[in-house]
Amino acid sequence: MRATIFSMPCWSIVLIPLALTVSRTNRFSLGSQNRRLWMFGLKRRLVRRWEWDTLWPNIGFTPVTWQCADMGLRSQGQVPKCILYWLSFSIRGRTMQSLLPVTLLAGLAEDTRATVAHNLLRAAPAGTVLIEYDVTGMSDGTVIRIARTSAGVIDRELIEMAHPCVSCALRASLLPVLTSIASTEKYVAALVSIPAAGDPQALAEEIAADAEDELRVDAVITVLDGATFVEDMSGEDLLLDRDIPTAAEDGRAVAEVLARHVEYANALIVDGPQAAALARAINPQALIHGTRSAAALLGQKLHDPDTAETWVEPGSICAPLNDEGDVRTLVWQADRPFHPQRLFDALEEIVAGSARGKGTIWLASQPSARLGWDSFGASIAIGVLGPWLADLPAERWSEVGQAHQARSLFEWHPEHGDRASYLSITGAGLDTGELRELLDGCLLRRDEWISDLADPFAPYLEGSSAA
Repeated sequence: MRATIFSMPCWSIVLIPLALTVSRTNRFSLGSQNRRLWMFGLKRRLVRRWEWDTLWPNIGFTPVTWQCADMGLRSQGQVPKCILYWLSFSIRGRTMQSLLPVTLLAGLAEDTRATVAHNLLRAAPAGTVLIEYDVTGMSDGTVIRIARTSAGVIDRELIEMAHPCVSCALRASLLPVLTSIASTEKYVAALVSIPAAGDPQALAEEIAADAEDELRVDAVITVLDGATFVEDMSGEDLLLDRDIPTAAEDGRAVAEVLARHVEYANALIVDGPQAAALARAINPQALIHGTRSAAALLGQKLHDPDTAETWVEPGSICAPLNDEGDVRTLVWQADRPFHPQRLFDALEEIVAGSARGKGTIWLASQPSARLGWDSFGASIAIGVLGPWLADLPAERWSEVGQAHQARSLFEWHPEHGDRASYLSITGAGLDTGELRELLDGCLLRRDEWISDLADPFAPYLEGSSAA
């Protein structure tokens, strides 16, 4: 339930002046029992809402909320002259029910994602809005944004861009229309169908950072084409090879975009046992539904930004509990560093036949750099994540990812601390035994001297000790 208009009670004479003297930029916390928020208000006009949640001691009182809004300060330091739009007194608990719930739909297959989006709209409660983008004209610098309900189109806008890219189109146009929808208080939820090359993680983080007082992301759902997913994840095609609308300089592989979509999702919609098994291995935490049962995800609060960030932490691994069908995952680790030349020579063989690989590696020629491993099909990226915990004072450990910190506490080596290599590599039909032997053979032998090593990785690792 959103705001309800009441006649002005006598105690509002005390509350309103206090509310209206709060600075427009004041966002400090009042503690665990009180908080102040800014929100977009009625009729798409910027209205400041002061909100004080009072959670009384547990002596039988009911939690209550006082709310009021005004049209803004004339100048800082003066008591504002305003028109009071509404004052409500509503009984509620701790959760802000007035935020507009948003579900993000990602997926590389435009037709499959569009079909699922429209099916979800038909199954959703009345007052749900679906926002879509027609990016077929992106090369000419134009994108069309369409907002519709089950009754028909409610908004259509041509967006002209100086730099044609999906991220620019979303960043410039999506948040304003979502906050406008939220401010009308007429709609109950929003579905956003993200174009194929879009990044659901960046969009979810932008909503949390810039519109937390109007919107909340309830779920990130990725729609997969079960007929092509397994092959796409092990291939080497680029987005531009498939004529998928994106920026001209976008050099991402199809497998990378798919992997990012799958890993950040709270739920996956996919048909086909092998495709579902591979998706589950890449993201074991996600719920998996077929297209016919996708409507069961409506109304579920699945997304937590902090948890999602941990799932995709650079340098972390993915360890599914069980292999499924012919989909296999090798979880490998070693407390000795890699021989740089042997690893470099074996890269192509390591990723052959795999769909997704991730983790942290320790290179003998770069003892001070913790390196991250990311492979997507036949594509591989190795980069510097930062220093090892062993080289940092305790007060700087927060600079390192939480997953690596937790792992290091359990596996700290008395001689070299958290230095270690650990990888997870997943693929359909993957020979994990052969892959394990290959990785073991790339390690530095005990009779080899670090000072004698050539480092073919150094020219590619910006910020490394040998670059």
